[in-house]
Amino acid sequence: MPDLAMSLNNLGTMLSEVGRRQEALETAAEAVEIRRRLAAETPTAYMPDLASALNNLGNRLSEAGRWNQARSVSDESLRIYRQLAADVPYAHESDLVASLSNLAGLYLAAGDLGRAIPLYEQTLADSIRILGEDHPTTLTSRNNHAGGYESAGDLGRAIPLYEQTLADSIRILGEGHPATLTSRNNHAGGYESAGDLARAIPLYEQTLTDTIRILGEDHPTTLTSRNNHAGGYESAGDLARAIPLDEQTLTDTIRILGEAHPMALFARNNRAGAYESAGDLGRAIPQYEQTLTDGIRILGEHHPTTLTSRNNLAHSRGRAPDKHVGLPTDS
Repeated sequence: MPDLAMSLNNLGTMLSEVGRRQEALETAAEAVEIRRRLAAETPTAYMPDLASALNNLGNRLSEAGRWNQARSVSDESLRIYRQLAADVPYAHESDLVASLSNLAGLYLAAGDLGRAIPLYEQTLADSIRILGEDHPTTLTSRNNHAGGYESAGDLGRAIPLYEQTLADSIRILGEGHPATLTSRNNHAGGYESAGDLARAIPLYEQTLTDTIRILGEDHPTTLTSRNNHAGGYESAGDLARAIPLDEQTLTDTIRILGEAHPMALFARNNRAGAYESAGDLGRAIPQYEQTLTDGIRILGEHHPTTLTSRNNLAHSRGRAPDKHVGLPTDS
């Protein structure tokens, strides 16, 4: 039975990665129920496994946009880890840090910055105290903390944290480590948010070059990096470079991950946005329409990505003369 629960957890993660969100959610819920029964019979042995399974279920619920349920199960996981850390000091404190970070991420994804940012601050402080300044988890905590500030528009705090995280990642993990690639990408994003495109675009270029070299053309991180690089060009008004990158990203994402993967929704939305920026509403609007239709089917009516798609479509339709709406276009 414990092995079955572990297999279900792993299967749920893999199903999520290939975009099969409903199956992933059902699998994660089944893993929780098995581990809940085991923990009821032998709490000392299986309570940590239950907390881990609850964390995974929280992630799957978050992906489905079911924020209240996600926070509820993540809160339960956090309570278990706090009790375990109190009962056996230092034994589960790293799990506690990870659980705090997950819960903060749920609040951030739901737009509740008033709760997310204090949790990120606590996570970073605990990570430094328990694991030390140079632990990879501390680097992740600092990166997430910076992301919370960026989401709140507090770039005066976000950018120095991104800079520190990148410098530490290079020093501790090396230039070629995937976490360093992520850190450089986020650092570029901070500069882009601040309108400092002269710094953002070279960082995006370096990240994409390194990601292709280290992880390969078809790695999901490479898709994300190319997408962000295109966004940097679009922010700079360089649509001649942005649009081909957006088109390549969408084509590669569909080929590698499939039409139903959430990354395909992001890629199509970004391609539509580039067309809109270029004034090509005849291409932009059908792309936005397809993104909204797919978002409702894959993520549901109330997922933040679906709401963003609906808003983008409404905005582009509002700009378009009637003759442009619904023009046939290539996919």
